[in-house]
Amino acid sequence: MSTLANTSCANTSLARSWLMRHRWLLLRRLSQLGILGLFLAGPWFGLWIVKGNLTSSLTLDVLPLTDPYVLLQSVLAGQTPYSTALIGAAIVVAFYLLVGGRVFCAWVCPVNAVTDAAAWGRRRLGIKSGRAPDVRTRTWLLVGTLIAAAATSSLAWEWVNPVSMLHRGLIFGLGAGGLLILGIFLYDLLVASRGWCGHLCPMGAFYGLLGRLALPRISANKRSQCDDCMDCFAVCPEPQVIRPALKGHGEVTPIIRSSDCTLCGRCIDVCNKDVFRLAVRYDQRSDT
Repeated sequence: MSTLANTSCANTSLARSWLMRHRWLLLRRLSQLGILGLFLAGPWFGLWIVKGNLTSSLTLDVLPLTDPYVLLQSVLAGQTPYSTALIGAAIVVAFYLLVGGRVFCAWVCPVNAVTDAAAWGRRRLGIKSGRAPDVRTRTWLLVGTLIAAAATSSLAWEWVNPVSMLHRGLIFGLGAGGLLILGIFLYDLLVASRGWCGHLCPMGAFYGLLGRLALPRISANKRSQCDDCMDCFAVCPEPQVIRPALKGHGEVTPIIRSSDCTLCGRCIDVCNKDVFRLAVRYDQRSDT
């Protein structure tokens, strides 16, 4: 009887441990699927809660939302935006200035699930080879997409933007866009760890610019308890942001202040020492 009770307690502990180690990941998937579901409800079920896509949408026929990156490209292409597009872009910019631009990458972008799957595959298969481009490459690509818009008087980048193509494809059918998404998956899996999101995606570079003064931050407030297991570095999509706050290299504060942090929360999930927590940028408390 005692053995059965102990086994039951152990199984419960394991189940709880798995949930605690994946709670932020599950919340992000719910967010991504929930947002996609709002867009799918119209064409699939005739329930038009949200019309449009991530580029431009109208919620409940009242709230316009516009991707400011696309709006900037259209302006450079010589197009005059409608007032609703300007209002929608202003709302989006205000939101991401407050919560952090890279939140889009972790909690909204559908390509995130693809690159997360590739990163999981690399860990499972033990793939260590490959060399990622310089992290500044995505900034240069961002500049290039804006120059292309001005030079061609069109939204040139949007014809091949994987984020836009995947989101539209999930709603209306992938078609040839599926090959591009497969290419990103294979690139991240076999060539460069977190190669697309971390080093190439110009959308990530753009939204990163919006997150420099955002309030929510991850804090390594219990960094003295770190046992150097490296689990947080293994799962973080932008591992370079962790070390300054965790190890105090050039930083007194335990707050991860880099705008590259996506607030994915995976470091909180996997840390058995509870080193990390969600905080605000002004919270300087630390146990060190």
